[in-house]
Amino acid sequence: MKNLKKQRRIQVIAVAAVALIVATALIGTAMKDGINYFRSPSQVAEEPPKPSEVFRIGGLVAEGSLQRGQGETVRFAVTDGGATVQVAYTGVLPDLFEENQGMVGTGSYVNGVFEATEILAKHDETYMPKEVMDALKEQGVYQEPES
Repeated sequence: MKNLKKQRRIQVIAVAAVALIVATALIGTAMKDGINYFRSPSQVAEEPPKPSEVFRIGGLVAEGSLQRGQGETVRFAVTDGGATVQVAYTGVLPDLFEENQGMVGTGSYVNGVFEATEILAKHDETYMPKEVMDALKEQGVYQEPES
């Protein structure tokens, strides 16, 4: 009788461990599609990601690069001072989007152009996303805003 209880306990523990491993694997697989890693233009230039990878890129909109085409397609370049990446976006840009201002875009890098599906711009004159600020500081381009 004691031996049977011990064997049952071991079976229950083994089944629970397998269920935990399967659940963890399923959660990890589901979350993989929802995670977008941040990359600076320098990181994209050094090691271009696969066209199927969705990620975020951020930096300053390069001066003189904003081109509004026919329809809703907008082309511009984003830079961190070390490298510049061309961006194409189809849609309506945020109201505060302009040259020499910080931005973060979500999309994929295809044939040397970052094809954005979403563009976020700063929300006031002093705000800059932490990832963009860190990338600009790394390149020695970032300047503290004047109070």
